[in-house]
Amino acid sequence: MKKIILLALTVSITGFAIGQKKEEAYKINSSVSKIEWTGKKVTGKHNGEISISNSDLLVKNGAIQGGTITVDMTSITCSDMQGEMGEKLVGHLKSDDFFAVDKFNTAVYVIKSIKPIKGATEGKPNNTISGDLTIKGITHELSFPAIISVKDDNIVTVGEVTIDRTIYDVRYGSATFFENIGNKAISNDFTLNFKLAASKK
Repeated sequence: MKKIILLALTVSITGFAIGQKKEEAYKINSSVSKIEWTGKKVTGKHNGEISISNSDLLVKNGAIQGGTITVDMTSITCSDMQGEMGEKLVGHLKSDDFFAVDKFNTAVYVIKSIKPIKGATEGKPNNTISGDLTIKGITHELSFPAIISVKDDNIVTVGEVTIDRTIYDVRYGSATFFENIGNKAISNDFTLNFKLAASKK
């Protein structure tokens, strides 16, 4: 009788262990993934792209559990201006006035949690992603809604996030810190529209 009970317990534990998959690493495909930035000012706006490098997600039972997304700050480009004017803008964004790329060549977002959004409809954000964003060596919490799609061994995450640059010591042209700058003022917030595609390693 004891042997039967022991056997049943062993089978039950084994079955539970099989059903609970371990976390698996998914690699973000930087050639397919895309981040577009937009910065606004009183007289207009500028936009461009920036690249992802060496980023992974941790997935368990088809759901993202965590991960690290590293952005290559040296890869900043400008889409709305070409030639000398575009190069001048990119150079300024890379300078100490903005992101000091020579000192801080990456920005990192560490995912801490992902929570489903109740009642989410198709085509609308279905999860809230929360984590820590580090820019210029300064870290703050950042949460935003996103659409997360899982199919087979592939995950696609799409969304938009708004970031207050001033809390990361990027204050150039901010009316919050500089008085009487009039139409030269630059918005404290910039937005990132992103599509992240990841697959199992």
